[in-house]
Amino acid sequence: MARFTRRKFLQASGAGLAGILASHQAPVFAQQSTVHWIKWNDFVPASDELLRKTILPEAMKQLGMKINLETVNGNDLQPRVTSAIQPGTGPDLFMLFNNHPHLYGASAVDISDVAEAIGKAQGGYYKLCRSNTSDGKKFMSVPWAIIGGMIAYRKSWFEEAGYGKFPATWQEYHEAGKKLKAKGRPIGQTLGHTFGDAPTFSYPYLWSWGGKEVDEKGKVVLDSKATVESVKFMTAFWKDAHDEGGLAWDDTNNNRAFLSGTICATLNGASIYIESLRKPDQYKTEKGAPLKTDILHSPLPKGPAGQFGMHTFQSHMLMSYSKNQKGAKEFLKWIHDPKNFDAWFVSQKGFATPTTQVWEKHKMWDEDPVMAPYKVAGRLGLTPGYAGPANRKAAEVLTKYIITDMYAKAVQGMAPEAAVKWAAEEVNKVYTGT
Repeated sequence: MARFTRRKFLQASGAGLAGILASHQAPVFAQQSTVHWIKWNDFVPASDELLRKTILPEAMKQLGMKINLETVNGNDLQPRVTSAIQPGTGPDLFMLFNNHPHLYGASAVDISDVAEAIGKAQGGYYKLCRSNTSDGKKFMSVPWAIIGGMIAYRKSWFEEAGYGKFPATWQEYHEAGKKLKAKGRPIGQTLGHTFGDAPTFSYPYLWSWGGKEVDEKGKVVLDSKATVESVKFMTAFWKDAHDEGGLAWDDTNNNRAFLSGTICATLNGASIYIESLRKPDQYKTEKGAPLKTDILHSPLPKGPAGQFGMHTFQSHMLMSYSKNQKGAKEFLKWIHDPKNFDAWFVSQKGFATPTTQVWEKHKMWDEDPVMAPYKVAGRLGLTPGYAGPANRKAAEVLTKYIITDMYAKAVQGMAPEAAVKWAAEEVNKVYTGT
């Protein structure tokens, strides 16, 4: 056997190994790829716990990458994505709400390959999902969930006020709320700058009266008789039936107020009911019964122009500055696979409705009739900017809370006509740039 000297070993092994040995330094192996995912603090805490303890560890094992999950208050997501875009550094995947992808699409990866594959495999996306995430040419984010907005209400309190069924019209809701407020049980509703409950109330309310920020062609038509009538009605409705402190509420205040027995009804996702299920011994009625037995859900009432809904929508945007775009795409594909997504969906108990139609057939919907109204939330919701196209301008109007502020200004004393004129001017600035 020929003698294999150290010199020959180094020569045969190549300059790379020789350099390592000569420098007396350990080799530098390829670092494990990391995906930084930022999302809201879920209103169903069990779901975030499931992600951290079970779903993400399995994803990391199967995908061979590290996934860093960061959760923040929902109202902090938009400031975070804005602050990340300018320096070009931050989380790889951002959860966004509603039509916000239209604001940041230029800073995102075209994610059509992932989104289209998910939609095709799962019965197709609901119209509102595509409108919120696609500019008609590409997907700017991948649809994640629809948080159905329904009114949670105290069944027994409304029955005591003479309503065996939830009021069908705004006028009936006004009358019921007036009676209940007189007994110290007002309606709880926010008109504040908060991502969920404020716009998902004010937009459908406007539409139900026949008001619209723009028409089908994108022309600003907010300053109309229908809009003025909606504002006039709201001023009296607010004073007569609402907890007037709701002007300053965020998306958590109404949950706490309902669970503590200080309001009779509120527009919300199903998180109030789910929390009452989670802690039946903590949340009780004034008669000592579990609060969960006295909660029902209803869509928003009808107005002169019909009945409408808008639901808080969530999607995930992959940022163009991300250094691990391939890994982030693989993770999105993995977690949206029904066998992986199912556990998270079940943990939500119906609070989050999936964005594709196949999930309407899931057996979970048969387990609790109280949650039944949320099953088809994806079919019924409209997008901000209705009846015009879903675009950046509609997203900007939403972000500036112009529609919500129109009602807030009026209930604080501004004349309805003046509030509408102010809002129309602000919307016009967005749509025309003047």
